[in-house]
Amino acid sequence: MKLYELTYLISSDLSEEELKVCQEKIASLIEEEGGVLGEVNSITRKSLAYPIKKKSAAFSATLSFQSDPEKLESLEKKLKAESKILRYLILGKPKTKPPTTFRKKMVGGKPPTPRKKVVGGKVELKEIEKKLEEILKE
Repeated sequence: MKLYELTYLISSDLSEEELKVCQEKIASLIEEEGGVLGEVNSITRKSLAYPIKKKSAAFSATLSFQSDPEKLESLEKKLKAESKILRYLILGKPKTKPPTTFRKKMVGGKPPTPRKKVVGGKVELKEIEKKLEEILKE
């Protein structure tokens, strides 16, 4: 089963009760197709940028669900048949990856050596000579 997100617009002419009934019907359509409902966001009223089916405002809602990809086509047919739904969009959501841990970079197969703080801006000549010898030996 894959994870999907359904966003839909419902006609703004509906009352509170009709709105809840329509929302429950959409959830039952998903469950009829063997889908499993996930997160359901609350419905908000929005004014539309352009009229859709002669409506300038609509209720917008988003819900996530899991379903088999083969059953999406029949779900879409049922959503199109519902006259109260002005528009809908079904998007596939990517699977979330577990957080990765931070790894320190290895230089030449060795872990990085901590740097010494320079006090007063001066480094002793002996330390420089030791470093040069180490580098030249490799």
